[in-house]
Amino acid sequence: MGRRRKGRAINGIVLLDKPVGGSSNQLLQKVRWLFQAQKAGHTGALDPLASGMLPICLGEATKFSQFLLEAEKVYEVTARLGIRTTTSDADGDVVEERPVAVSEEQVEQACLSFLGQSKQIPSMYSALKHQGKPLYFYARQGIEIEREPRDITIFDMDILDISLPHITMRVKCSKGTYIRSLVDDIGQKLGCGAYVTRLHRTVVADYPAEKMVTIAQLEALRQSDDAPVFDQMDALLLPMDTAVARLPTVYLDDIEKNRFDNGQSIVGQVHKAPVRGQFYRVYHNTGSASVFLGVGEGVTQPRDQPHHLNDDRVFINPKRRVV
Repeated sequence: MGRRRKGRAINGIVLLDKPVGGSSNQLLQKVRWLFQAQKAGHTGALDPLASGMLPICLGEATKFSQFLLEAEKVYEVTARLGIRTTTSDADGDVVEERPVAVSEEQVEQACLSFLGQSKQIPSMYSALKHQGKPLYFYARQGIEIEREPRDITIFDMDILDISLPHITMRVKCSKGTYIRSLVDDIGQKLGCGAYVTRLHRTVVADYPAEKMVTIAQLEALRQSDDAPVFDQMDALLLPMDTAVARLPTVYLDDIEKNRFDNGQSIVGQVHKAPVRGQFYRVYHNTGSASVFLGVGEGVTQPRDQPHHLNDDRVFINPKRRVV
């Protein structure tokens, strides 16, 4: 018999407004404790230097965190030209200083040259794993690990301010993009070096910034004399299906729901034939409401079932209550 988890079986997503300082994991554990949740997971760490949106999944919502990990993000970053550091941010040691002999036009051209698809070599001070340990574990011991360039995309870049030697940008990028590495690359292209002095994440997928809450706000609710405390906190949670809001939707009737619940192939109300490998949001259509069941994956359709899904990769147990 498995060990029973401690805590509340609360499911949902809280948009934490991460402050500067402290690791994402430390804040994750703090949020989990404040909500007294059975389990929690974040959707892409922010450096201690960084602030901003950190979606934290509680309970069954952790099964959908991968979709947010793969979503595009938007950052506001300030870089200081003329200096390179070991970590490419203000926490590192200075390794090189050069004069900043560039014009604003050259800065703009250098920044905008990174728009589109490119290859990026991750920083040695990233959390990317090598033999089960993050790269920064080796970096702190002075060990350099060869890293393979990774495909990234810079979808958009706005130059918000140029006050040399500082530049401030808004960057919309794909998953796997390291803003510190981007800034270092810009500095190298300009021939003077650069490092990050401020990094703030404003957007993850389609989540609204106005829904973010701070640790201080959550702590205040836990210490409130108003009862019931958890009702007020739980009201801050976003539904777990918001993590997969971009996926196409399939609706099931009662019979189809039973098949889905038992891990069997189902035929859903979908406007066009499923695409192999495409994920779908799956709902039970009760007539008066639609209840989120989980996620199914499209497979090759049998001739007698033109709208066929296979739910052998369901990310949530549909037998459990979805709130």
